[in-house]
Amino acid sequence: MDSIGMSCIKYLLFLFNLLFAISGIVILTIGIMIQQKYSNYKIFIDEKLFSLPVIFIIVGVLIFIVAFFGCCGAIQESNYMLITFAALLCLIFFMEAAGGIGGYIMKEDIHEKLSAKMYNSLRNSYKYDIDNNTWNALQVDLSCCGVRSFKDWADIYDGALPLSCCPHFAIDESCVEQHATQNGCLPALENALEQNIFSIIAFALTVAFVQLIGVIFACCMSRSIRKYETV
Repeated sequence: MDSIGMSCIKYLLFLFNLLFAISGIVILTIGIMIQQKYSNYKIFIDEKLFSLPVIFIIVGVLIFIVAFFGCCGAIQESNYMLITFAALLCLIFFMEAAGGIGGYIMKEDIHEKLSAKMYNSLRNSYKYDIDNNTWNALQVDLSCCGVRSFKDWADIYDGALPLSCCPHFAIDESCVEQHATQNGCLPALENALEQNIFSIIAFALTVAFVQLIGVIFACCMSRSIRKYETV
C-alpha cells in the first residue's frame, strides 16, 4: 500500500514539476516583455520600478532549474535532491513574496516619481535628443500630449506643439492646440504601469501558491523514502 502511495506522489510530483517548468518560462517571458516594452521610456521610470521585471526574469530562470531538480529527485527517488528541491522552492517563494511586496509599495509611489521625471524631461526636450525622441515615441504610442495636457508644452514651444501631439497630421503641417491630443501622458503611462505591476503580482502569488503544494509533495515523498530506507 505504501509503495502505491509513494508511486502516486512520485508521478504527481513529476507532473507538478512539468507544469512548474512551464510557469518558469512564462514568468521569464513576462519579465522580458515588460522590460522591453518600457525600455523606450526608461528616462521617465524610476530604476527601482525597472528592477521588478528583472527580479521576475531571475525567478523564471531559477524556477526552470529547480523544476529540473524536482523531476530528477522524483524519478530517482533521491531524498537529498528532494530536500534540495523543497529548500530552493522556499527560497523562490520568498523572492516572489519580496518582489510582490516591493511592487505593491512602488505602486504607491508611481505617480510622484513619474510626474517629477516627466516634467524634468519635458524641460530638457529642446536640449537633448534622447528626451525629445522619448517624448515623441511616448506621445505617439499612448496617444497623449504633455505631462497632464498639451498646455505643458506652452513654455517649451512658442505656439506650435510637437508633431507627435497630432499623430494624424502630415509631417509638413503644424500641430496646434485645437488639433492636439487632449489626454495627458502621465495618467496614460501611470495606468499602463499599474496594470502591468498588478498582473505580475497576481501571477507571482498564483505560482507561489502552487509552489507550496510542491513543497508538500516533496516533503511527503522524502518522508516515504526515509521510511522505506529504514525498513
